[in-house]
Parts: sequence; structure tokens; C-alpha cells
Amino acid sequence: MLGPGDKAPDFSLPDTEMRLRTLGEFAGRKLVLYFYPKDDTPGCTLMATDFSELLDEFEAAGAAVAGVSPDDCFSHQAFRDKYGLKVTLLADVDREACASYGVYQEREKNGLKAMAIVRSTFVVDPDGKVRIAEYGVSPKGHAARALDWVKEMG
Repeated sequence: MLGPGDKAPDFSLPDTEMRLRTLGEFAGRKLVLYFYPKDDTPGCTLMATDFSELLDEFEAAGAAVAGVSPDDCFSHQAFRDKYGLKVTLLADVDREACASYGVYQEREKNGLKAMAIVRSTFVVDPDGKVRIAEYGVSPKGHAARALDWVKEMG
């Protein structure tokens, strides 16, 4: 798992318009990168709408926001359109970025073990270093908390 001071792993993932986006394009500004399990589920929807509602404040603080899940671009498009989401959504169908950020983990549910995405958020500084790495986040109020982290960075 990643921690403060670690170099943020690079990624190359398609967004809702199927354009490849990389960590490098965010160089020189802060990036809030949040990982979530599945589009259009209650907790994931709460996080995405909260981040979208606060996007102007994140941008005013010099930060971009991107959400990553294993859903494909078409699922992300439908999710974005259904809820009017403004944040960038990235498709990691192969779960490679999820694995490199340590959010693809074995979980146990109802006595069964399976690999799953652990809801997690990373704040990456303008130099590409992880400043905040939080695994197992709760959706309620999380976007506001992430905004506080970004503002504290200055």
C-alpha cells in the first residue's frame, strides 16, 4: 500500500470520452484520485456527486479530481449522464491502476473471499508524490474531507 512521500504510480486510463489520461498530464497541480468499486451504487454515487458538487472549490484550490473504477467507459458515460457528474471518471477494466495503488485487495463477505476494490483516496502533489493515502474510506462527507486536505497543502 502507498503512503505519504511515495511516488504516485503512473497510469494510462480512458475517460468517459475514451481519451487516454495519464498521471503526467496532472503534473504541476494537485490531483485527488479516488478509487471506488462500481458505478451507480449508493456509496459510489454519493461520493461522485459530492466530489462533483465541490469541483469548483477543488479547482480553486489548484486540484483536479478523478474517480477510478473497473467499470468501462460506457458505464462511466451512463453514470455521468444520470447524475450530472462533473468529475473525470477513468476506466480501469484490467484493474492495473487499482493494483498499483494497492486498492485491489482480497476481501471477505458472507464467509467468501474474493478480490475487490477498496474505496480509497489519494492526494498527489504537483511533483507526483503521494501526500495523503487513505484506504477504506466512508463515502459520507469524504469529498469535503478531501477538499480540506487539498486546502491544507496550500
